[in-house]
Amino acid sequence: QVQLVESGGGSVQPGGSLTLSCEALGFTLGDKTIGWFRHAPGKESEGVSCISSSGRSTYYSDSVKGRFTVSRDNAKNTVYLQMNNLRPEDTGVYRCAADATLLDLRDMCAATGIRDYVGQGTQVTVSS
Repeated sequence: QVQLVESGGGSVQPGGSLTLSCEALGFTLGDKTIGWFRHAPGKESEGVSCISSSGRSTYYSDSVKGRFTVSRDNAKNTVYLQMNNLRPEDTGVYRCAADATLLDLRDMCAATGIRDYVGQGTQVTVSS
């Protein structure tokens, strides 16, 4: 079965940390641009971070810059999102997406548009 599977979400207090994982099953991530998207009730979806297929280029939205770090291990077919100093406004469902043709990271991180593969998401809740 071809799918992206996210994991690592949970509930943390403000200032806490979480690491999300996005694993590809049934296909190779190594040749694809990957993006992490946040979906929160009542808010517009936001592309928070994207990474090139090689991992040498990354993009972060202003809301997470300096706090989140995206990385990938193509040998493990997995992409990670390390989230530090979490804030209540980081609460939402985090989904990863993969695309073989969107090479520009700003384009990949645009909140709209169709991507080749999209996961079901993992919930992150930041609350005291």
